[in-house]
Amino acid sequence: QVQLVESGGGLVQAGGSLRLSCAASGNILSINAMRWYRQAPGKQRELVAVIASGGSTNYADSVKGRFTISRDNAKNTVFLQMNSLKPEDTAVYYCNSYGLTTRSRVFDSWGQGTQVTVSS
Repeated sequence: QVQLVESGGGLVQAGGSLRLSCAASGNILSINAMRWYRQAPGKQRELVAVIASGGSTNYADSVKGRFTISRDNAKNTVFLQMNSLKPEDTAVYYCNSYGLTTRSRVFDSWGQGTQVTVSS
């Protein structure tokens, strides 16, 4: 079983920055893509950023140029640096990761979510 634990959310004024972290633990053999999603009240969950095992990245148009996703493969951790935050970035942020366990089983795990609130 693979667990993901997020941290780093909080309250920040518009224009400010936050850095989210998500650490994966358990019987991990390898991790493929790691993703950040967010869900605002009354809205569907949306993909914010993804980073592949080789380091290539993709971002939602709404966060391009402001957010940066990165990963530390040695620590099975993914980060989301969020700059120039806007009130519309307010949401619960979730990390997601999939890969193989040491028993060669595919895992697709989610974190519990961390609240990000941007005040105007």
